[in-house]
Amino acid sequence: MSAKSRRSKMHWYRMDLHLHTPGSSDYHETGVEYLDILHQTEIRGLDIVAFTDHNTVAGYGAMLDEINKLVYLEKLNRIQPSEKHKLDEYRRLLDKILVLPGFEFTATFGFHILGIFSPDAPLSQLEHILLSLNVPPEAMNEGSSVVGASSDVLTAYRLINQAGGIVIAAHANSSHGVAMRGFDFGGQTKIAYTQDPNLHALELTDLDRKGRHSTARFFDGTKPEYPRRMRCVQGSDAHQMTADPRNQKNLGIGDRATEVLLPERSFEELHKVFQGNDFARTRPYRLSHDPYDHIQTVREEGASIVQAFHESMTRRGGRLYAVIADVCALANTNGGTIYIGVSAKVKEAPVGVQNVTESIDMLRTEIESKITPPLDLEIDVLETQGKSVIRLQIPRGNDTPYAIDDNRIYVRDEAETNLAVRDEIVQIIMQNIILREQMPPPPAEPQPAVPVMVSADVQQPDAPKVEPPRTGVEVIGTEQRKGVKYHVMRDLRNGSIVKNVTRSSARRLWHYAISEKESSPVKPDKVDWRGDVGLWKRSKRGGTIRYDLVQRSNDELHVYYGVTDDGMHGPWQVFIEDE
Repeated sequence: MSAKSRRSKMHWYRMDLHLHTPGSSDYHETGVEYLDILHQTEIRGLDIVAFTDHNTVAGYGAMLDEINKLVYLEKLNRIQPSEKHKLDEYRRLLDKILVLPGFEFTATFGFHILGIFSPDAPLSQLEHILLSLNVPPEAMNEGSSVVGASSDVLTAYRLINQAGGIVIAAHANSSHGVAMRGFDFGGQTKIAYTQDPNLHALELTDLDRKGRHSTARFFDGTKPEYPRRMRCVQGSDAHQMTADPRNQKNLGIGDRATEVLLPERSFEELHKVFQGNDFARTRPYRLSHDPYDHIQTVREEGASIVQAFHESMTRRGGRLYAVIADVCALANTNGGTIYIGVSAKVKEAPVGVQNVTESIDMLRTEIESKITPPLDLEIDVLETQGKSVIRLQIPRGNDTPYAIDDNRIYVRDEAETNLAVRDEIVQIIMQNIILREQMPPPPAEPQPAVPVMVSADVQQPDAPKVEPPRTGVEVIGTEQRKGVKYHVMRDLRNGSIVKNVTRSSARRLWHYAISEKESSPVKPDKVDWRGDVGLWKRSKRGGTIRYDLVQRSNDELHVYYGVTDDGMHGPWQVFIEDE
């Protein structure tokens, strides 16, 4: 069966995986029955919901107890007409709506984590998980969000995942979220809390927001320190049936829902989606009639270190080879996605792919025959504006470096694919060795997401007090041999050092940095200084704003060329130009 046929047999289901019930001590309404919650769920058109009370499964358990008592009365033939009607309604609604048990765990420092499980999971097992996470029995009985000295975030991720649950960081960008702004904890801790392999998704409150300042954009895999792309979903966190008109933050059931593409409505299929890397199978539900177009959304994000676009894949003109080179480069760098049949220019109409099945077969054949070692990737078809677009999802390879025809090794440099130079190939191999040596057990303190490799024979400049930007390049040394200048470049994204770079051998950004350093050296009195960091130049090329930045450290000037918004952090963010 073709990828397009498989997708056509799937269906979009609407879900809200963050609902509270009277089982939570801070539920906002009185007199609400569990059947009332299911009726409101039906009214809002939801297909899948999860009861996620604070540190307890008492709400879900109370609903099951009520149903079991009604079933028992029915078996004894002692059920009253009103009770029979209630049982019939429960059966009708539970046949129509998948209701999942879960909880919202309060971890150390007050961070909230959702654990969502199969309806076949015994509630005693879920209670055992909460007890293992140091939730006091009295807090479980009350459904309280205050639990005292509970377990840490990473332990919660691991235990929920090992128990077969879906792990979601609740309202990650808001209060009690692991990625909220203004909370004073280390950057490496935040990286660990949002990149841990046991975490399946981030729940966000601004998922419909567009632009580079949205939380989802921050976790799309383009940030050097956050290389793992995270699935982002939204939930209502409803503590009442309907929204409070006096307080817009108090949402009702289904007010912030997510759609998920499944072959059937079941926890097993939902779990597969959250474990997988097909990010087009979840999307924010929109009340308008304008459907969510995943392809159009990624085009608005543009080409990046994890995303590439090709209008065609013909052999003529080298277009097919360009696609294969991107596959190789993404596997060697950070993984990513390639779209064929559409350009990155949002205003251009999609071209589409005509012979989809033949094109996919040709792609698989070419990739299998040209790229070594073998690479496990996914190829499927998406629709946009009535056109079929082929999508290739390339994982970050675990057996790097990958090569085309055994001898051409490509890497991804921001939105460009380039042949790797010698030092980069060495870096790839060394990183692979280090990653294998650093397999579990994990270190007690969170470590950087990407190992930083530095050539031992290159003298490093003194480390500045403020960490350099995380994208762009720095020219850290130059020597002249037989009339030719050879430069030492530092890639700010991963800290790697590349030596013996000349103007003729330099890729685009390196060439720009070398040219600027030689022809337009920095004049300190012309720099826009903010303390010891400053802006030298700002320019827009190819729709991307790039900055040349300067830093004073121990009477030295460090110049960082071609820095993008993704690399700006801390004091550097003052120079970001708003869209």
